[in-house]
Amino acid sequence: MEYRLLPQSKPTTTIEDTAKERGIRMSQMVKCMLLRDMDYNYVLACSPGDHSVDPKKVRALLQCRRMTCVNIEDVETITGFAIGTVGPLQLKMNIPIIFDHAITQENLVTISSGDRLAGVALQVDDLIRLVNPTFSDICK
Repeated sequence: MEYRLLPQSKPTTTIEDTAKERGIRMSQMVKCMLLRDMDYNYVLACSPGDHSVDPKKVRALLQCRRMTCVNIEDVETITGFAIGTVGPLQLKMNIPIIFDHAITQENLVTISSGDRLAGVALQVDDLIRLVNPTFSDICK
């Protein structure tokens, strides 16, 4: 498996700025949102950077009553990564991962490296093999 580090000259706070810094399209970014149900069961919902996850669709897929974003201050405790640097690999806890089908529309995708100053580019098929996610329509 080949991958490439995409360094940034500065930390970014938006998908648009991050894509510019990395020299990629927003659609190539895999954006990860940590969600939980009322019983504190977690799931990492992933979409292309130019899409948004719909927690209601994740809730329907998992057949739970409620699905909400995890509090910002809890993300690092649960994933091992600071907010804005969470990717689908090497999570601190074993968390189910759901990819929206739209992620497969790009051959080359990027994920967070866990550092605010770099992303990682790799082939989407390699990422799928590494993550082994569930696929579903989870975007708005």
